[in-house]
Amino acid sequence: MTKIDRTPEKADFDHVTDWVFDLDNTLYPHHVNLFAQIDRNMTSYVAALLQMEREEARKLQKQYYLEHGTTLQGLMIHHGIDPNDFLEKAHAIDYSALMPQPELGQAIKALPGRKFIFTNGSVKHAEMTAGALGILEHFDDIFDIVAADYVPKPAQATYDKFAALKRVDTGKAAMFEDLPRNLTVPKALGMQTVLLVPRNLEETVVEWWEKTSGEEDHIDFVTDDLVAFLGKVTGSGG
Repeated sequence: MTKIDRTPEKADFDHVTDWVFDLDNTLYPHHVNLFAQIDRNMTSYVAALLQMEREEARKLQKQYYLEHGTTLQGLMIHHGIDPNDFLEKAHAIDYSALMPQPELGQAIKALPGRKFIFTNGSVKHAEMTAGALGILEHFDDIFDIVAADYVPKPAQATYDKFAALKRVDTGKAAMFEDLPRNLTVPKALGMQTVLLVPRNLEETVVEWWEKTSGEEDHIDFVTDDLVAFLGKVTGSGG
């Protein structure tokens, strides 16, 4: 049964030995909007590559995102671009909007077992982001879009490769994500799934949830406060 706004209990996660976190809008709040910079860079890349006006470039960028999971995948398929060049330019951003989050660091450190960042971005972007948040040292490894052979979440093959490469027993793992579609495969693999949503949107989220008809059963928990949630999971929260 889906558990929106239900306080997690330590027993819900006692079996978990591997903790898997998405990066953007998951390890930092959505309102920070770091991705807006990446989004602008991607639009600029498409515009320069295809000699388009920005408005048209943005439409194509979003089309590729919807059809292929990432703009990068669409550009690789249709235009044969160098993915490393794209990632370097897309992630050339200012990370100063991110403030150190010592409470989050302690909450992650307290989790029993291994901790991973699993992102459709690059290792460098993950390291810069987690470093700015002051939480990088608490993670055992990063699985990025390069390790995934540029095939993004939510592709089944990407989760399978992650689990095989990192030797993750998915029946003893938990996945934290901000995109519902990226939790479908993890749930099917036996993971405990947690959806991160923006703060102050509780009524909207509840309304959205109530309008569904069981299609979100792949989401076990929903939270807008990762630190408090992890505190409940480890039994250290108030």
